Amino acid sequence: MIVASTLTSNLAILVLAGFIGFVVISKVPNTLHTPLMSGTNAIHGIVLLGGLLLLALPEIAPFKLDALSEALLVIAIAFGTINIVGGFLVTDRMLEMFKSRPAPRARERGSEGDEE
Repeated sequence: MIVASTLTSNLAILVLAGFIGFVVISKVPNTLHTPLMSGTNAIHGIVLLGGLLLLALPEIAPFKLDALSEALLVIAIAFGTINIVGGFLVTDRMLEMFKSRPAPRARERGSEGDEE
């Protein structure tokens, strides 16, 4: 009975978090997407660090990890790493769009390439 109650409450929290996340992200203007992506990459970095600690230091966990849990943890760490690296690459590419380009140099008269 306790497992069903815990599963139901965890599922309700997951659904509510997904709904609230969708509503919040849909209200963000386009100009703020890059800083928001950088912030979520930092949060994913914390999650990735927690997963690595759980995998590397099983004696600090209050429970014993079985083979299935370790396999799922490795998969989660791999996906988290892909998400972080991809997010930073996209953020870097987006920030490149806002950099000003250097003005083209005007040709100087009398230089070697300007013979008439």
